[in-house]
Amino acid sequence: MAVSPAPSSLDRRVVWLLAIACGASVANLYYAQPLLDVIARDLGVSSGAAGLLVTASQVGYAAGLVFLVPLGDLLDRRKMVSRMLVVTAVFLALAAAAPSFAVLAIAIGIVGVTAVVAQVLVPLAGTLAAEHERGKVVGDVMSGLLLGILLARTASGLIAAATSWRMVYVIGAVLMVALAFVLRRMLPPTPPETDMAYGAALRSVVALVRDEPLLRRRMFYGALGMASFSVLWTAIAFLLSDDPFNYGEGTIGLFGLAGLVGALTAQRAGRLADAGRTHAATGAFLLAIAVAWVLLAFGGTSVTLIIAGAILLDLGIQGQHILNQSTIYALAPDARSRITTAYMSSNFAFGALGSAAASIAWSAGGWGAVSVLGLTLAALGLLGWAHEHTTGERARAAHRAQSETIA
Repeated sequence: MAVSPAPSSLDRRVVWLLAIACGASVANLYYAQPLLDVIARDLGVSSGAAGLLVTASQVGYAAGLVFLVPLGDLLDRRKMVSRMLVVTAVFLALAAAAPSFAVLAIAIGIVGVTAVVAQVLVPLAGTLAAEHERGKVVGDVMSGLLLGILLARTASGLIAAATSWRMVYVIGAVLMVALAFVLRRMLPPTPPETDMAYGAALRSVVALVRDEPLLRRRMFYGALGMASFSVLWTAIAFLLSDDPFNYGEGTIGLFGLAGLVGALTAQRAGRLADAGRTHAATGAFLLAIAVAWVLLAFGGTSVTLIIAGAILLDLGIQGQHILNQSTIYALAPDARSRITTAYMSSNFAFGALGSAAASIAWSAGGWGAVSVLGLTLAALGLLGWAHEHTTGERARAAHRAQSETIA
């Protein structure tokens, strides 16, 4: 009797390269945030005007999600990624040399557009991975992306303190060129997944959402998770800078390190998906979000409860996010980039709504109102999961009854 060969696995060097590239590319969105004051002074603008740099990067990223990410299904992604990284490097260099605030804002806006290379690399990881390891590989790559988000602000502040804010963008540009070269050499050729025209590919994103109920369900979970994330990290600055804490910006920034737990959780969530435990694990992660908001609701005067709640919240959000991506990438192998556009655009939109709602809630009722908002989002997620669970149980019962009747 012949023994089947063990299924091949993706080279771990490639997995870690993809993770590093995701983290480094998405970090470009966050470099400016701790530098706004020094940039404002250096370029002679107000702090409010400097804050528009964050808006420029977000608007650029949204445009990239809608108009660039779908190209991942139409082009050789190895070439596409390396070229996007080179363009990113050019505009990071322009940001470093910017003679005026207007030039800097334009450069950072375009960097935001090309930073979506991370959202091309994640579905590429799902394509390169074997079926038995897809969840783990996607989780590993997402860990790199999450670490990039979490550590970008810290690295940017340290580099600027040691040298200048312009050096942050010089180093970023050099890193993008290096990654473009290494990715071009190490990634295998990735031929287009479809021959449809660009306009048709954009329209097909809507069709995918319309025709795939599983995609809609996972978009629902992801959107609520991102909204919950935005609610916490928008309002927590208001809470910690006020009585009884009265923390400065540097201390408040350290609370973001609680998110490192979420980055580590990503790998475990991917393994749960590979083991066929996606539904149960999703419920567990959604429950973790709800419990986190209970802790946070009582944390108005307790640093311990705030840290515990933040860790648990990020664990739940990032865990269900990895499960969502592992699930939706199995729907249509030839449309993973377009599926990413649908999923991440929804996340991005609800994240923005969450930030706005958090500000309104804080103004209306302080931390209590923010906690009610967070708990409401968590409850909606759990209700959606309970409905999915009930529907699934009914479908399985009907299938068993039909099988018994046939027998």
